[in-house]
Amino acid sequence: MKKIVITIDGPAGSGKGRIAKYIAKKYNFIHIDSGLLYRKTAKLLIENKINLNKLDQIKQTLIKNNNFSLRNNNNLRNEHIGKISSIIAKINFVRIHVNKQQIFHTKQKTKKKGFVIDGRDIGSVVFKNADLKLFIEVNPAVRAKRRHKQLIDLGEKSIYAEILKEIKLRDKQDIIRKNSPLVVPKGAHIIDNSNSFRKTLIKINQLIGQIK
Repeated sequence: MKKIVITIDGPAGSGKGRIAKYIAKKYNFIHIDSGLLYRKTAKLLIENKINLNKLDQIKQTLIKNNNFSLRNNNNLRNEHIGKISSIIAKINFVRIHVNKQQIFHTKQKTKKKGFVIDGRDIGSVVFKNADLKLFIEVNPAVRAKRRHKQLIDLGEKSIYAEILKEIKLRDKQDIIRKNSPLVVPKGAHIIDNSNSFRKTLIKINQLIGQIK
C-alpha cells in the first residue's frame, strides 16, 4: 500500500515541528524533521572542526557520514548549532545531501501509515508530489516570543529583541537565497498558526480527512 506523504513548509519558529509531531502521533506517521538533519550536519562539522569556508572539507565529511538517524536530542537545539545550520543550509551540495537523507528515510520499510516532513523547501523541492502540502504562517513577533521562551526553558540566556531581529533577518535570507528559497509550494494550503493552536489543528485534520 502506498504511504501517504504530508509536507509542512514555513519560516523558522512557525510551529512546523509541533504540528508534524501531532500529525505523526495522531495518524501513525513517521516524522522527518529536515531542520534536525541540518542541525546534525552542523554538529558533525563543528565536532570535526571543519572550516566552513573550505567547501571541499565539508563535502568530504558528508560523504563519509551519509546516514543520519531521525532521533532528536536537546543538545542540537542551542543557538550556536542553529546559526551554523542556517549558514550551511545555503550551500547547494549540503541541501542535496540532506534532501537525499529525507528521501532515503521515506523509502524504508515501515508499518507506519505514512510520513510527515517539515522544513522550508519540502513541498516545493524535495516532495513535489506530496499527497498534502501545508504552509504555516506566523507573525515574526509571535515566533520571537515562542523562541525566547523555548531558550529560557532550555536554560540559555535569551534577549527577545535580539531573537526578533535574528528571525526577521533569517526570513529575509531564506526568501532571497539562491538555493531553494522559502516559498509557498504549488498546491499548498496556507495555515495561520499565530493564534489558537487548537484551531490550527482543526483545519489540518479537515484537510487530512480529505486525502484518507
